[in-house]
Amino acid sequence: MWIVRLALRRPYTFVVMALLIAILGVISIANTPTDVFPFINIPVAGVIWSYPGMSPDDMAKRVLLVSERAMTTTVNGIEHIEATSYNGIGLIRVYLQPGSNIDLAISQIVAVSQTLLRALPPGIFPPLVVQYDASSVPILQLGLSSNTLTEQELYDYGQNFIRTRLSTVPGISVPLPYGGKVRGVMVDLNPGALFGKGLSATDVSNALNVQNLILPTGTVKVGTREYLIQLNSSPETDIGP
Repeated sequence: MWIVRLALRRPYTFVVMALLIAILGVISIANTPTDVFPFINIPVAGVIWSYPGMSPDDMAKRVLLVSERAMTTTVNGIEHIEATSYNGIGLIRVYLQPGSNIDLAISQIVAVSQTLLRALPPGIFPPLVVQYDASSVPILQLGLSSNTLTEQELYDYGQNFIRTRLSTVPGISVPLPYGGKVRGVMVDLNPGALFGKGLSATDVSNALNVQNLILPTGTVKVGTREYLIQLNSSPETDIGP
């Protein structure tokens, strides 16, 4: 009970200390930063594969399964792996042991994913590898629908107009639109004409890929003037039969 006897002998000292603690407490509460989703060091990495048009079954067997097997031999400290496949999208969640180095694991996942591209279906892009934390959980989803616009126009509107305006909000992270269709050029082929020329649809596809070029061509000087030369052989509208 020595502290009680000390307080009785020096009452003013304890009164000043109590007032000082109260003042510092109020100042600390006012200056303490708050966050709805504070940063939490969760050792979980997400691997997102994208291949538009691929069925969930093919995505699981031809992409996710190959990727999971490769990760088990190259990534350190794996606790368990979960995978979910959707239409054109494959998601792998890699749970690490407590205390594992998440940055090292992500770098190992990125490295092994690059080596798998040649063994996966042709044309697939490298995956998006991200770290899970509380702030990456979506809190707002915006859906677009229209009775007059096509799916391609809706996707273009959400990607190039709505998303760019939302990205200026402080602290916001806006992902790419999910769903819809990306604008593309459709080529209608005449099977009879192809057969008569001894060609196949693959030959037409290869010819379009070779000729669909956008190259810088520089300028040309004619007399006292310099003109900009444009070479754009990328088709802009539908090509009929």
